[in-house]
Amino acid sequence: MKLTPIEKRSGLTREEFIENYLKPRRPVVFKDLIKDWPATQKWTFDWFRENHGDLEVPLVDNHIHDPDKYFQNAATMPFGEYLSLIEKGPTDLRIFLFDIFKKIPELNADVQFPTIMDGFVKSYKFMFFGGQNSEVNLHYDMDCSHVFLSQFQTRKKIILFPPSESVKLYQHPFTVMSHVHPLHPDLKRFPAFDKAHGYETILEHGETVFIPSLWWHYIKYIDGGFGLALRANDSVFTLLKGGMNLARHTVVDKGMNSLLGPKWKEWKENKAIERAEAKLA
Repeated sequence: MKLTPIEKRSGLTREEFIENYLKPRRPVVFKDLIKDWPATQKWTFDWFRENHGDLEVPLVDNHIHDPDKYFQNAATMPFGEYLSLIEKGPTDLRIFLFDIFKKIPELNADVQFPTIMDGFVKSYKFMFFGGQNSEVNLHYDMDCSHVFLSQFQTRKKIILFPPSESVKLYQHPFTVMSHVHPLHPDLKRFPAFDKAHGYETILEHGETVFIPSLWWHYIKYIDGGFGLALRANDSVFTLLKGGMNLARHTVVDKGMNSLLGPKWKEWKENKAIERAEAKLA
């Protein structure tokens, strides 16, 4: 596997971004896209704990994709207790796709939608929280939106792959998931992955990574921390593809998982291997 550093830019104009990154679907890290947000300085572990620590939050763990769990929450916990937990050290408990703004509407005043492009989906602002060394498996987003992921206080490792690498990533059919671990790949089982070309960065406080539509991403929390994802769409094609993905997930994948459980996961993995072998032949 080859990984190229993602370019980091300051002072990137709307015109430069659209021409050099949005149109060609190239990732970039903005060093200053959210520099004027109140959240950039205001949102700390202590501030959230002191002001909103009693909020009950849903948690997921590393079994989120297991056939017998399948996106079920692992537990709930007071927000303040959870923040203290991820500050202390490693844990696999994460807050995943959490719309904290519906629970705490006043937080809306702390962020602004960027003007770097049109098409931001203003009804979807999701936060993600995780402990040191917790991971987000390799996938691309089901709705096919562009994602602007901003990091607060601590660091994340981001690895991206373009859609053209999907076969080498052993994409499970009827899903947007890969079960290859980018940092510890089993190359005996997944040899095509060794030929994959991706991009990487360490995302630090106040930085925002642009993840183009349909790009695969793997995320590892270097430190316990949190980030905010904003979504945007500039294409009818990706909206339609997102609808198709939702239908596949709801009707086909979820249905077959209910019927077959682990056997369905095994079939998907074997089919992904067959496709990669055919590509390499």
